[in-house]
Formats: sequence, C-alpha cells, structure tokens
Amino acid sequence: MIYGIGTDICDIRRIKASLDKFGPRFAERIMAPAEFATYLARAERSAERGVAYVATRFSAKEAFSKAIGMGMRMPMTWRACEIAKLTSGKPSIVLHGELKTWFESRGLSAHVTVTDEVDYAAAFVVIEQK
Repeated sequence: MIYGIGTDICDIRRIKASLDKFGPRFAERIMAPAEFATYLARAERSAERGVAYVATRFSAKEAFSKAIGMGMRMPMTWRACEIAKLTSGKPSIVLHGELKTWFESRGLSAHVTVTDEVDYAAAFVVIEQK
C-alpha cells in the first residue's frame, strides 16, 4: 500500500550560488559522509557535475521528507537520509540513526528516482507500507 508520494524540483543555479558562497561546507551540511566523498570526487573531475550531484541529492531528500509526511523535522535530517546507488546505477535511499528506526518501525520501504538537466534537478519518491 502506498504510504506517501513526494516530488521536488531544484534550481541548480541556487545550489551553485550556495556552494559559491559557503564552499564545500554547504554540501557537507546536507550530505552523508559517503555522498560528500562522491561529491568531492565528481567536483574534482567537473565542477558542473559536482553541483548537479548536490542538487539531485538535495531534491531527493526534499521529496523523501514530503513522502514520509514530516518535512525537515526530527527525526528527518539532511544527513540521516542518504541517496546512494545500487551497482546497477539505480538510486536508493539509505537511512541512518533515529530516522532509520522510525522508518523501519512503520514497515516502510522507499523508491526514488532523480534526474537533472542544465538548470534543474528533480526527484520523485514513493513510500510503501508493507
């Protein structure tokens, strides 16, 4: 049964402005350690791809927070929700700490997709309850 659906669109130019203003601290604030490491590696190869990576993760976390119905309030935090990818390349949601406990205690599972174009990143999340 569907528990919730969330979607988000993010202006990549706003993410770039935040990265320009605050540097990598902005990315580190909203990303789990593994995401941040990936961001640094991508940004080293291509600044544009690094910014797009941050934007897709930002958008996916916003969509997830909407799908679970709580927005950005405890136990939902930026770093407790990690957007990873399977070996196939499919994005997946990995939760940590209190958010993981909250999510699992309700028998929930998540599906996520992300995309980006020149100026925008978007994400769509479906939460199912077993």
